[in-house]
Amino acid sequence: MSSRRSRSRQNSSSRITDEQINDLVSKLQSLLPEARVSSNERGSAARVLQETCNYIRSLHQEVDDLSERLSELLANTDSNSAQAAIIRSLLM
Repeated sequence: MSSRRSRSRQNSSSRITDEQINDLVSKLQSLLPEARVSSNERGSAARVLQETCNYIRSLHQEVDDLSERLSELLANTDSNSAQAAIIRSLLM
């Protein structure tokens, strides 16, 4: 069998269908907060993907902000205090 035919068969078996794409977009949409994309409203795939990217960016920023706050809190807390013990237990 030629390599061209082999690649053609492999590509056709690994292709994603429109139905699968729609299903994945719906799943992504359901994971977004209600304020970003209404679950009643069927958004375009491009809009859902853009909102998903924006949401992930905002989550990254929130993690960075919380990490910074935690670092500041730990820097200003006596390492032997009860508050420091609570923080350590939450981190494990």
